[in-house]
Amino acid sequence: MPADDDPSRRCLGITEVRGALEALCARKASERITETESQELRELAQQMEDAISRGDRESYSACNQRLHAKIIEVSAQPTAAATIERLRGQAVRFQFQLARQPGRPSVSLPQRLAIIDAVCRHDPEGAAEAMRLLLESVADAIRASSV
Repeated sequence: MPADDDPSRRCLGITEVRGALEALCARKASERITETESQELRELAQQMEDAISRGDRESYSACNQRLHAKIIEVSAQPTAAATIERLRGQAVRFQFQLARQPGRPSVSLPQRLAIIDAVCRHDPEGAAEAMRLLLESVADAIRASSV
């Protein structure tokens, strides 16, 4: 199968592009976030931790979607937001599969908490790096699942 037709390779490419765009959004969000928005992210972090402790993957996944949406919203980057939305739509099957991998939430939760922490501390470099590391971890999981 040619590389362009291989769904896992396509998803990997999408994830790598998303990583760059979402790192930009995390950087910008950390520069723009208000105290009210920071509180919303902190509450979301608590909800994510609670969902993991209950073993509630559906709630955790919903919180994850809200986290990314909030960071993108706060970043005020409409071009990046539109591009990310299109890319997500093309990789939804793989996202669902990754969310179902045993142990994946325990890997991704600390990464997401690091993003929230950096954004709320107004740390642009830390926020971008934390987001980059999360999406790199997703890319690694895609690589491992397609071996």
